[in-house]
Amino acid sequence: MTMSRTQRLITRFVPKSWAESMEADSRRWMLQCPNCQFEQSIWDIGGIRWKATGNQRTVRKCPNCGERGWHRTYMKEMT
Repeated sequence: MTMSRTQRLITRFVPKSWAESMEADSRRWMLQCPNCQFEQSIWDIGGIRWKATGNQRTVRKCPNCGERGWHRTYMKEMT
């Protein structure tokens, strides 16, 4: 998958180790649909969530079921 404009811009101006850390962290942060439980990582939707805390909710349309709702943001545990 290609990076979003924001991801390309930010990772271009930081050290490579930081860019790799940003991507790894952002891939662990997930958005989950309240209707169908579909999950996507913040990185996959074009965002960056690096060294963040807290579980927020975001209103968005689910790409899987098409319903709008408050998607839960949480960090997926490493397995």
